[in-house]
Amino acid sequence: MMKRLLLLIASALMVSCNAEPMDKTPAKMPEVPEGAEVITLGAGCFWCTEAVFDQIDGVHSAVSGYMGGQTENPTYEEVVGGTTGHAEVTQVVYDPKKVSTNTILEWFFKAHDPTQLNRQGNDVGTQYRSAIFYHTDEQKALAEKAKVEANKLVSSPIVTEITKATQFYPAENYHQGYYFNDELGFRKNKGYCDAVIQPKLKKLKLKN
Repeated sequence: MMKRLLLLIASALMVSCNAEPMDKTPAKMPEVPEGAEVITLGAGCFWCTEAVFDQIDGVHSAVSGYMGGQTENPTYEEVVGGTTGHAEVTQVVYDPKKVSTNTILEWFFKAHDPTQLNRQGNDVGTQYRSAIFYHTDEQKALAEKAKVEANKLVSSPIVTEITKATQFYPAENYHQGYYFNDELGFRKNKGYCDAVIQPKLKKLKLKN
């Protein structure tokens, strides 16, 4: 699996260069300002998804994490092993007065290939499934409608699951801000970022 291999290489390089160790403490739950809405999206690698939604005007935060499985407090290693049932997701907190749920869903369908079952590119497994975890009945209805509309634009059936949101587990701190990291001043995994995330952002005409 490409993503896992590159992460192992990056870990080795960090150790060999005497860099600070990866912070495996789970990130804090995202803050939800008054009037904001929350939707949780699985679109393959959460590094990629976070990098997209971080740039959308009206989005307060995009936090990488895990949802949809049976294991409590899962670790990244457990999730990528495919045994917990979780999907890699990005929990998006947004201001509906600035960006509508429909617009969020449009970006979701553009940001990955929703016709691929349990994979995105070289990342394979149920943890990379295409999924919309809705937090309200209105979001559910909008997601179902958006899926129908998106199906008209592709030649293969869209396999995105639409499921009620369950417990969200923020991923470890070292997964947050994986592409854009102002604090570190560099990309945490340059190989993966340059090979996978940067082309995606260019295609979507976003900052890369």
